[in-house]
Amino acid sequence: MFIQISRGFRQFSVALLFLPFLLLADQSLAGTAQSQSQQKTLLVVGDSLSAGYGLQQHEGWVNLLQNLWAADARRIEVINAAISGETTDGGLARLPRLLKQHEPSHVLIELGGNDGLQGHPVDKLKMNLNKMIRLAQQSGAKVILQDMEIPSNYGRRYTTMFGEAFDEVAKKHDVVLIPFFLQSVALNKDLMQNDGIHPNKEAQPLIAEYMNNKLKPLIFEMN
Repeated sequence: MFIQISRGFRQFSVALLFLPFLLLADQSLAGTAQSQSQQKTLLVVGDSLSAGYGLQQHEGWVNLLQNLWAADARRIEVINAAISGETTDGGLARLPRLLKQHEPSHVLIELGGNDGLQGHPVDKLKMNLNKMIRLAQQSGAKVILQDMEIPSNYGRRYTTMFGEAFDEVAKKHDVVLIPFFLQSVALNKDLMQNDGIHPNKEAQPLIAEYMNNKLKPLIFEMN
């Protein structure tokens, strides 16, 4: 009987000895799980405005945005899937593969400008955006839609229909619509390239800061 009690006591003592280490391990695992839950991936599906047309890759606003977020403990990885000249047709065709490859928590759709510049039917634009949003949502990602604008020389009727298309799509799917990020930049010739369409190097930090203010709160609120 004495031996059994001693063994039990020794076992109890050993358990007490390792208890602090077990508690530290549990806390470490909890911290790791919490850190992982905070990690987000933003997939940017866009055109030349996000691809950094006429610039070095590291100069574009998407890369600058990633740099702004790099120091944040709540890690946000940015995947830039923007291609110059991309339309909603192209974005829709590429999206399933991108979703499967990157498994993003959030998707920013910055497309439609080239559709408008090429005079594509607005109904087709809306149809493509609708399909892209549904695909992203079905994958489990939260969607953020970038509003787009085209020059007024395309005619009042077309430009009005084009602008309203983004409001209609966002409302239909209850997704956030961010105001066009070139609203102030495009009016300043010193911030635009010679073509008058694409922002220059000096404009990129301004766009990055604007998108940081718009996107970061959304990404951590849209759970």
